Amino acid sequence: MTATDSTASLSRPATTTPPIAAGGGWAWAGALGGLLGVAGLMVTGNLYDVETGVVADNAALAAAIAERAPLVWAQQALCAVVATCLVVFAAGLRRHLAAQEPAGSLVPQVAATGVGLTAVALLVGGGISTELYWALTGPQPFDPDTIGAHVAIYNTMAWLWGGLALSAGAVALGGLRRGSVGRLLALFSALMAVLLAATQVLPVQYIAVVPGALWLIGMGAAMARRTTHS
Repeated sequence: MTATDSTASLSRPATTTPPIAAGGGWAWAGALGGLLGVAGLMVTGNLYDVETGVVADNAALAAAIAERAPLVWAQQALCAVVATCLVVFAAGLRRHLAAQEPAGSLVPQVAATGVGLTAVALLVGGGISTELYWALTGPQPFDPDTIGAHVAIYNTMAWLWGGLALSAGAVALGGLRRGSVGRLLALFSALMAVLLAATQVLPVQYIAVVPGALWLIGMGAAMARRTTHS
């Protein structure tokens, strides 16, 4: 190669790989997870009539839910599906925010971590379903006190969506300070973060599933629409 050839090759612009357009599937996964989560848990959580007071008597509680094993199984499957949706959403949310935030910002990681915590709670909440299912259907009758303990966890873990307060708060901060999401979406996230935080400092942690699901549905739908129109 001559000196002239070397100079010409250095003067030519380097070939760049065209950017790959990010799809909106991750965003729809979040919206679907929120919708399935709140609607599904409202159904599968209906093991007994709370107005009867059977929860105060383990023997009566065991008798009341004796035929509810299919519902318990359904919650296990539901939790697995919703947890999967949230993991996909967390990955996509982190990627989106990392592209909008300055290098080194904690916003993308905190937002993804909050969603991840909720996915873990769902997996644990679904895990107790296996124990409760076999307690209700196994060949040997289970101690009512054991069933009562299972029900207490069944009615708690899958509903602990408080981790989404971190996600909503991080999105709100990034959106309001640096425009990483639209202002309306940032304000919506701020409101949901406050509501979610309130459920964690008051003895109403189960209610976190409601603002949490609303945030997932709203955030997911908004991000999917933004991706489609970009």
